[in-house]
Amino acid sequence: MSSRIKLAILSFALAAMLLPTSAWASPTKVVEWWHIGTAANDKAMNQGFADAYMKLHPDVQINITVLENEAFKSKLTTVMQSGSPPDVFQTWGGGVLAEYGAAGLCRDISKEVKGTAWGNSMASGVWATYTSNGHIYAVPNDAGCITFWYNKDLLAKVGYTSFPTDWDDFLTLVKKLKAAGITPIALAGNDKWPAMHMWSYLALRLGGASLFSDTVSGKNAKGFNDANWVKAGQMLMDLAALKPFQDGFLGATYNDEAALVGNGQAAMELMGQWAPNVQRDNSSSKAGIGDKLAAAPVPAIKGGKGKVTEVIGGGGGYALGKNASDAAVDFVKFLTNVENMITAAKTSGILATTKGADVGITDPNAKMVKALVDKCTFFQLYLDQAFPPAVGGAVNDAVQTILAGTATPAQACAAIQTAFANK
Repeated sequence: MSSRIKLAILSFALAAMLLPTSAWASPTKVVEWWHIGTAANDKAMNQGFADAYMKLHPDVQINITVLENEAFKSKLTTVMQSGSPPDVFQTWGGGVLAEYGAAGLCRDISKEVKGTAWGNSMASGVWATYTSNGHIYAVPNDAGCITFWYNKDLLAKVGYTSFPTDWDDFLTLVKKLKAAGITPIALAGNDKWPAMHMWSYLALRLGGASLFSDTVSGKNAKGFNDANWVKAGQMLMDLAALKPFQDGFLGATYNDEAALVGNGQAAMELMGQWAPNVQRDNSSSKAGIGDKLAAAPVPAIKGGKGKVTEVIGGGGGYALGKNASDAAVDFVKFLTNVENMITAAKTSGILATTKGADVGITDPNAKMVKALVDKCTFFQLYLDQAFPPAVGGAVNDAVQTILAGTATPAQACAAIQTAFANK
């Protein structure tokens, strides 16, 4: 061997010795992460989180799958049926998560949470939605409620400087907007769940907290056949008769709905705390309507038992699949540390659950929604998530039949009750 070759080999070996260990390490642990942050800023933020974690842990590879809400639910159902859930995935908690947990499809992380710094980094109440029979299957990162998000300028055109606090006045607003050639309400009828929020809120304003708690517990023998649930369906039908939604709303997706508000083509939508972010991403300008946007509680109903302090909402969290490794759990812990939750609050508009992350909530509308949650006298998780999947699906389907005119409110409520009774 020539001296020149020997020198080259020696130089290479010496250079290799000086390289950091991480340069030689190849990932030995793979974490599959599914999330629904399809907005451009959400995707970039979440990829940034994954990249930062992998830099700190060169032995971990995080593979990200981004899915739109409905596509996510469909694909997750399929992989759950096959018994192969992803390691980390979006969840809204409630009955859906509880059913997955009971079927052994989620990792129980109770020991990592209870009595630990991680568990204490959030208020104790936020864990309830992600806990079933004492087992914790997911970590919350967002907690808010459904409100009306409206265009102040469009309401001002018909004489409204604030949002109605009474349902009758709300209907008057809808009529005035229609008369002015403005689409009053954007609605994703094809995705079903946005309409479900409208029906469930009408029921809450009519029957109050006791209607929900008594129906869920079985104390109300009539269940979803109770007159308040049926009347809520009739009120939704009466609203639809005013033709307040955009043309073709029964075939519209949630992104279509958000785009209408984000482009200033519809006056409002009934949606969760994520609405501004999705409106921006689906608007033509990618900027939404800026400070023209405001949020307001669902109006009260004259004679109804419900209070404006009673809300329907939820947020989101990170569930752990049954085969999730300790690295996956550690990654979720990283995602929910205060620094990353501040970033998420600023970027996505989430109402971060980690203590100290409130500083990331700067938008006045988001602060208003958070105040509603903080001061609420009753909190109900979205009905399609509060129940097992079969019941939640029946709720969404039934509400769509009311809007499509293929079932009466009484028939729709009877269908829900049948599913509920057989759960």
